[in-house]
Amino acid sequence: MNTMKEPSAFDIYNYTYEYYDLEETQHDAVQPHALHVASIVIYSLAFLLGVPGNVMVIWFTGFKWEKTVSTLWFLNLAIADLIFVLFLPLHITYVATDFHWPFGKLLCKVNSFIAILNMFASVFFLTVICLDRYMFLGWPNFAQRHRTLKKSGIISGIVWISATCIASPALYFRDTTEITKFVTICFNNFHENDHAIILKTHMALTLIRFFIGYLFPLLTMIICYTILSIRMKTRNIQANSKFFWMVLAIVVAFFLCWTPYHILSLVELKVHDNDAYTEWLRIGMPISTSLAFINSCINPILYVLISKVFRTHLGASVAEIFKHTIREISQTGVKSEQLVDSENNPTVCETVS
Repeated sequence: MNTMKEPSAFDIYNYTYEYYDLEETQHDAVQPHALHVASIVIYSLAFLLGVPGNVMVIWFTGFKWEKTVSTLWFLNLAIADLIFVLFLPLHITYVATDFHWPFGKLLCKVNSFIAILNMFASVFFLTVICLDRYMFLGWPNFAQRHRTLKKSGIISGIVWISATCIASPALYFRDTTEITKFVTICFNNFHENDHAIILKTHMALTLIRFFIGYLFPLLTMIICYTILSIRMKTRNIQANSKFFWMVLAIVVAFFLCWTPYHILSLVELKVHDNDAYTEWLRIGMPISTSLAFINSCINPILYVLISKVFRTHLGASVAEIFKHTIREISQTGVKSEQLVDSENNPTVCETVS
């Protein structure tokens, strides 16, 4: 059960700006309301665009298209994004109520866990996609022998397990507490009162996210795409060039959306020893969070803009749905007219009888 308490200095250290807790501040402080309103608008757009967009990608890659290694990667990427955007209404409510968490401790933990899971699952699958492209275009003979759906399914399972393990600390550290009678917050409870433990835990989790969830994948993708670009140019490879650019656009979008967050996360470590960065973080973190949230709805948009195959299938599917809808409406109308006619004009059998 939550107990009401006044926030102490150690509590303020626990109000970390980490993902899904990025904008928590003292409730008696002056809040940057304009940024919060802008964040709510962006989060809402991410939800409204992300849910149907990722459902559409899941529908095509999972049920409509032929099962291939490439469609399997994009299916998993869309699943990670969809799970994340489905939880966005909780965070929208949290920001809209001036950071009052009414959903209980369990959802506080799950909400943050899902956010971090999405971050790592997305970047891991993007890294796998880049390595897959590198192997497919750079080592075609090796890819032909080893690039199978069964092995890709195993790799997908490893990615999900790895992302789950890295995100699992949120299930342990996230907690709720009442700081006033009417305000409950969802925060990182690294320790009740030991600042040294708080600092070490916070630093360890931040560095793990930075190196494993950002720097290592970034370097891997840069190396792969640099080598691929050189080989494609020297060999004059034109096949799958559209797919190559689509994947590259998705990777660039991910890092454009996430780079500000990771940079500010490193800056945030200074808050434990220097309050001078607090105001910068209060302004910068809502902006960087908004960019991170946008990433979960931008991939389907890139598919439509870049992939001609995707646009063709999307157009055909929309036309098919529209055709069936019109047909059902027209058939319903005809049946209704027939029913009315039968009621107003008795049949020959009815007249004879």
